[in-house]
Amino acid sequence: MSDHVYKHITLTGSSTRSIEDAVQNALSRASATVKNMRWFQVTDTRGHIENNQIAHWQVTLEVGFTLEP
Repeated sequence: MSDHVYKHITLTGSSTRSIEDAVQNALSRASATVKNMRWFQVTDTRGHIENNQIAHWQVTLEVGFTLEP
């Protein structure tokens, strides 16, 4: 097994539907320019309220990806 080196970035995704959808939105958008993503960790979850209901979920992630040789 070879040694791995990871670089970390912070992303914040949002969704009107769910926390999981907010995570997927962030990862999907990042995948257009960030290659070799391997893991994520949710570091913060918050929401926006309008008319006493959840309007948006916002989820902040730390994402690790391997560096190319």
